[in-house]
Amino acid sequence: MILLTVTMLASCEQKETASIDEQKEMKEQQISEELLESFKNSQTDQTDKIVNVYKLFSKYIDIMEKNPDVSQIDTYKKEVIDPIYNECFQDAEYIHMAESLLNEAPSRYTELKKIIKKLEKEDTNKIIKEALEKSASYLPSDNETTVCVFPAAKSNYAMINVGVGKIIVLYDMYYTDGKIQAGIAHEYHHSVWTEKYLSKALPLSVLDNVIFEGKAVVFEKLVYPEISFTPINMDYNKAYWSKIEPDFDIYDINRSFEIIMGGKELPPLYGYSEGYKMVKSYLDLNPNATIEEWTAMSGKDIFQKGKYAEKYE
Repeated sequence: MILLTVTMLASCEQKETASIDEQKEMKEQQISEELLESFKNSQTDQTDKIVNVYKLFSKYIDIMEKNPDVSQIDTYKKEVIDPIYNECFQDAEYIHMAESLLNEAPSRYTELKKIIKKLEKEDTNKIIKEALEKSASYLPSDNETTVCVFPAAKSNYAMINVGVGKIIVLYDMYYTDGKIQAGIAHEYHHSVWTEKYLSKALPLSVLDNVIFEGKAVVFEKLVYPEISFTPINMDYNKAYWSKIEPDFDIYDINRSFEIIMGGKELPPLYGYSEGYKMVKSYLDLNPNATIEEWTAMSGKDIFQKGKYAEKYE
């Protein structure tokens, strides 16, 4: 009887434990289903994903407004970042690009609420799917792509690519369908280049980084020629050029960032324009080059074979 009783109690405990585990698993699955939308990309046959991270922000905001003394960053990481980290950031090659997004808790709650409300009204997922499929029709990927949608209350970027198959959309009140489409195309090119060529290209010089952005701008404008997303200045200013050309052969990510983003001694987004014009100069001389061919080329080859330096002679 004692053995039977112990066995029965153990069995009940196991069932209770299993029940708790099942409930936890179901809860996690429900959260996942609420945030995650998967679809088969008709161009690559890969299962791409969209993670609607913005849906986690309402709880974060509610907690902070009711309990302003609790740790803002701890609450942000627990409620927003931790649940989606694996899908959006795990093993990302360019995780540094998301440093502020991961480690700085947004506090403009009124603006966040407005963005979330707009996102709930828009069919953003449909636009993202269309952009991924159209981009893949120009340049296929061998990996699935995950697009994570955040409200952009604390960021200077529209979108960022943090690595292979990982695109972060930072949605603000001024987003249009066209900006989403062209932005996805831009970051998708970064993702595919990283997938296929990063390991062979390292280390990256300043010139490599500028042309890395230039390739993405060219691709964005090939896929969506009717949409103006990345602004381009087609002037050839020798004074600005003289400030950046001597640094092309150095390996300095900070200098690369300064040139690409512009500011201070350079016009805003200066490196995007220069990188775009470098790739375009090559394509003007080699109009039959395929997307795969110029995507694979080194920055030095594009620069030299495009005879870009002659633009400033």
